[in-house]
Amino acid sequence: MPLLLCCAIAGSSQPNGKAVEITAEPDHHLALSNQYTRVFKVEVPPHQPTLLHHHAHDYVFVTLGRTEIENRVEGKAPVTLKLQDGETRFSAGNFSHVAVNLADAPFRNVTIEILKKATKANSASPAPERGLEIGHGGLSEVIIDNDTVRVSDNAVAGGGMLHQPDAHKWPVLLVAVTDLELHAQSRGKTEAPIRLKAGDIEWNRGGLPELMNMAKEQVRFISVEFK
Repeated sequence: MPLLLCCAIAGSSQPNGKAVEITAEPDHHLALSNQYTRVFKVEVPPHQPTLLHHHAHDYVFVTLGRTEIENRVEGKAPVTLKLQDGETRFSAGNFSHVAVNLADAPFRNVTIEILKKATKANSASPAPERGLEIGHGGLSEVIIDNDTVRVSDNAVAGGGMLHQPDAHKWPVLLVAVTDLELHAQSRGKTEAPIRLKAGDIEWNRGGLPELMNMAKEQVRFISVEFK
């Protein structure tokens, strides 16, 4: 009976099969809203589905912890995804889906909507080189780069420094993959520390500064820059 009940829940949907807006999906919790983005912290219980919900905007999602889900996009065949801790993907918007957590632990992610459309200036500007930036114990890999966002996977060794180019200062969202304490360096001065638990976020309208890891262990975070 418990197995049959679980299967019935996983296959169920709301009345009339109508998708709710993402803000009405109970596993999506709004954590930040501004002119650039809406950020949702998502947590789906083990072996449970979300409601059928609609994504009106393009978005990036950062997975927290290893997990396995079934992605049921309306009008398409279900797809099973095995996701790693910190794995980050881009999804084009204007679709509805159900995400079913197949794992024994909660499925957690940070969903980052992109509210600003690409402009001619963005489209015409040269894209930064893809690949790794290495130096002084910090490593930054550009993993997504399009007309609206540039997303990097960042790791900083204990006591290390992550240097950032001064060519641009796009607004940026940080998503902590591990617990971290970073001290921002600006023009030779140390600014207020950034202390985050895994899954926490930090918004900086002035771009990503140079960051020093104050811990002894390596830390990791995802940065989403809005062009």
